[in-house]
Amino acid sequence: MKGSHEMKWEENVRKVVPYVPGEQPQKKNVIKLNTNECPYQPSPMVEKAMKEMDYRTLRLYPEFPEKTPLTKYLAEYHQTEEEQVFIGVGSDDVLSMAFLTFFNSDRPVFFPDITYSFYDVWADLYRIPYEVKPLDADFCIRKEDYIGKNCGGVIFPNPNAPTGVLMGVDEIEEIVKANPDVVVIIDEAYIDFGGTTCLPLIKRYDNLLVVRTFSKSRAMAGCRIGYALGGKKLIRYLNDAKYSVNSYTMNRPALRLGAESVKDEAYFREICGKIIATRQRSEKELAALGFTFPKSYGNFIFASHEKVGAKEIFEKLKEQDIYVRHWNRERIDRYLRITIGTDEQMDALFAALARI
Repeated sequence: MKGSHEMKWEENVRKVVPYVPGEQPQKKNVIKLNTNECPYQPSPMVEKAMKEMDYRTLRLYPEFPEKTPLTKYLAEYHQTEEEQVFIGVGSDDVLSMAFLTFFNSDRPVFFPDITYSFYDVWADLYRIPYEVKPLDADFCIRKEDYIGKNCGGVIFPNPNAPTGVLMGVDEIEEIVKANPDVVVIIDEAYIDFGGTTCLPLIKRYDNLLVVRTFSKSRAMAGCRIGYALGGKKLIRYLNDAKYSVNSYTMNRPALRLGAESVKDEAYFREICGKIIATRQRSEKELAALGFTFPKSYGNFIFASHEKVGAKEIFEKLKEQDIYVRHWNRERIDRYLRITIGTDEQMDALFAALARI
């Protein structure tokens, strides 16, 4: 009788296969190159502000996120109005709200077959129809696949993840221009590592939303800060949806520390420059070891070895306390995504690969 009763309520459960993040090892002294975190510390201005914070203010609700020092500095930084900035608990929160808000028709949303694997999870969770568009043989997005009458929306990262391949702004503009009756979302989580942003397009197209994160280039994955930029009407709709779920979306420390990070442009440029330089050196080292990979514009390299299987390399690196990312998925099971760490971490990786 109990089993029968359980089955009845289970029929009304919203079931979804969740996103699986990269492994978070609990051991100390591991080399963690599997979740695209920044290998450097946050800005010294963030450290200073954190030490100055008064813990007693935590008894109070934070400011409403649409008008905060963080939105103010982000608007100034990107030369937009504050009403064009939406902030959330990491870019995953921002993207989830964007799915819920803008992909609300019977037509399928388009995104690549090899891309950020949270997209199909949100589509399933919110019951949004979708179609995946295969990347070409070089892992490039084909703009023609995103121009069609049956489109209910478009989303993809630029540079794409996990491949690191960049699409030009001109091609993105063609996609946005060809889809005036739906929202196009460009996920720029990795744009600070060498790509050209499509942000200037938001001044010309009211159906374009650009999403960013503090987790990669600003070294603040633990603070969970993401944001979106777009026309005022898009942002207003996003806020309406978000406040219908949770009105106080950002905590006080995140609002304060995020603002300090935006203010420190010199440090931001310094750590991005270091990561780009290490990525370029790593490409040469990996090529010498027999790896091939598309040109990356992210803080990672998507590499395949000519002789040794990716799963074998993944497991043997893990035995040496070096963590990279591997997916047992069609088309990409021969590849490893290797986050760019410090020069010292990458040297340890190369030595381990040479042993393997």
